[in-house]
Amino acid sequence: MKFVAALIACISIAVAASAQVPSAPYEWRNVVVGGGGFAPNIVFSTAEQGLAYLRTDMGGAYRWDDKEQQWVPLEDAIPTGSYFGVESLAADPKDPNRVYLAAGMYQRDPAAMLRSSDRGNSWSITPVPFKMGGNEDGRGMGERLAIDPNHTSTLLFGSRHDGLWRSDDSALNWHKVASFPWPGLGPAHGRSTHGGISFVIFDPHSRTVFAGVADPAAQHLYRSTNGGATWQAVTGGPPAALLPVKAAIDPSGDLYVDYCNGLGPNGITIGAVWKLDTRGGRWSDITPERGTEGGYMGLSLDRTHAGRIAVSTVDRWHPGDTVWLSNNGGLSWTSLRERSTTDVSATPFLKFGKPGADFGHWMSGLAFDPFDTSTLAYTTGATVYRTHDALQRKLLWQPWVRGIEQTAIITLASPTGGAPLISGFGDIHGFVHDRLDVSPTAMLLNPDVPNTNNIDYGGLAPSVVVRSASNYRDSPSGTSLGWSEDGGHSWHALQAPPVKLHGELVERFDTNGEAPIAVSADGRTFAVSGPVLLATADRGKSWWMPTGLPENARAIADKADANIWYAVDFARGKLFVSRDGAHSFQPAAAKGLPQDLTSTYPKWREAPSPLLATPGTSGDLWFLIAGRLYRSADGGNSFAAASRPDIQIHFFGLGKPAPKANAPALYAVGQKGNLTAVWRSIDGGANWTKINDDRHQWGSRFRMIGGDPRVFGRVYLATDGRGIIYGNPSR
Repeated sequence: MKFVAALIACISIAVAASAQVPSAPYEWRNVVVGGGGFAPNIVFSTAEQGLAYLRTDMGGAYRWDDKEQQWVPLEDAIPTGSYFGVESLAADPKDPNRVYLAAGMYQRDPAAMLRSSDRGNSWSITPVPFKMGGNEDGRGMGERLAIDPNHTSTLLFGSRHDGLWRSDDSALNWHKVASFPWPGLGPAHGRSTHGGISFVIFDPHSRTVFAGVADPAAQHLYRSTNGGATWQAVTGGPPAALLPVKAAIDPSGDLYVDYCNGLGPNGITIGAVWKLDTRGGRWSDITPERGTEGGYMGLSLDRTHAGRIAVSTVDRWHPGDTVWLSNNGGLSWTSLRERSTTDVSATPFLKFGKPGADFGHWMSGLAFDPFDTSTLAYTTGATVYRTHDALQRKLLWQPWVRGIEQTAIITLASPTGGAPLISGFGDIHGFVHDRLDVSPTAMLLNPDVPNTNNIDYGGLAPSVVVRSASNYRDSPSGTSLGWSEDGGHSWHALQAPPVKLHGELVERFDTNGEAPIAVSADGRTFAVSGPVLLATADRGKSWWMPTGLPENARAIADKADANIWYAVDFARGKLFVSRDGAHSFQPAAAKGLPQDLTSTYPKWREAPSPLLATPGTSGDLWFLIAGRLYRSADGGNSFAAASRPDIQIHFFGLGKPAPKANAPALYAVGQKGNLTAVWRSIDGGANWTKINDDRHQWGSRFRMIGGDPRVFGRVYLATDGRGIIYGNPSR
């Protein structure tokens, strides 16, 4: 019970700290994109029609609200980021109000069992001693968490590293099942992980339980005939090199099992589907297609039609993943990919700049609606598709994602004109958000690079936008920089030239996302930071290297004067200023600024700049140093501490000033005492007001924050798993 006590103590401290700080009511919503990330599995309730749950690898769990026709995020009130990696999910087969989550993102992070008696509207949390991997390889397996349909207070959980665990009091207390033959391999090392017990499944018509083991072993399948008290190996079946990843059992007792030779979702080269006649012990290889790349991960039975089964491939990149359907227990199969069309008009980003959307990849979750035999859904690495045509010759699939925002946001910018927001995402490029409530059509393409790391706009010419990206997919042009003259709706690729360093010509440094780009206030000059600073005023036709700067300085532009630029030498603790359009830089006096700036150095390419210039006011600078904000009103000649030491600021952004205020509104993710929260200051950083509440914490998983220069009070949050959140004062 010490785990529960520790959690309660932690929550009590946070609540007490929250009650002691000033707060302002805010209304919070998602900027709509729709899906966007990997959802390892979908689970329909068998206790109530129209009820379904979705688990994601880093964005928490969702519940389908059939009345409102949208998904509801279930973990926004939880402050612990690790719990947003959902390892497994179990819906009570008899009580539609009861649902459980096994939550833990990585083996180095906290893990817990979450239980709810109100469909996930609130949770009771029990930390557990065994580790999970909700965002590790093998997350498409399962479900690892299972409820005994004959005694619904009993649950079994197959862990990755520590064997089989059991609870007989509705997931409050857990003990290891000593009789289970596979104790686990123990903690993995470094970034590696284990498959462990990949699924646990109860036969609802008997006391039989099956569990699969996806670790290297001679035996991979085990059976209990007494509700999990004792276990025996199930012999036969596929070669030991194939790992069981998912299973389902039909009313007659036949067990269907998907196999892969890797944990997935990548790295799988061989797979199979087998059926076990549990009455006679006879195995049958019912693999739909042999000899192709990839394996099989999705698996579902139609409860209203005996012998009707669907499986999905995974990691089959050529010609692409598909769903296979059989109406005779696997004797014959039909691929649905060739019989299907997709309508992604509600989430057009799924076209990725092509004429149409792909059928999907990383298809680990697959489920028939148990109450509607014509409805079939599957999950992918970017969305959830659903069809109501599962019984038809031709199938139409549409994204089933209204309410789901499950993406990692790297950067964002709210320009002084044009669209209210431009975003940079991981894996799906980023977007121009002309409306915040509609999935955008303008994706950041050319260069076609999936991770956007920084975005800047001309303070006086906001239609000019620049961006840098990570080129890990090797775009054909070898380019990771881009510029736009229409507010980000269309793009041109930009390449910086090779440079001389220490007298020797070196390769380009702008090919891997390590080169943030900035644009002058009038939109004419671009500057690319790296080992040296490079600038161009003719869209990359010619370049110059500004004088007066040391190596590895990072530059930003003044937002109101096109001739003024600033650059930071993090290693030597110096600020430089250019007043001739980035042709030459001189050291700034920077009086009042701490001498040690090493803590401000962006530690990774996705980190936001610690130095920001105020839109509309020349020479107004804000510098985040060791958790404290400093302000200069004279272009870097002198600085004064803007925030007090009682708040440690992690990220900050600037927004439109409050009425009659002489400073921009400041927004920050930061910590006061034991309380990490979202804050706003309207008096230049002297006083801070908490603007999020206990229902809106999003796992404290933030990457960046920014204010809107045109709407006072509006703030944008770049989360790591819950998409872009924006807030407006509610009164």
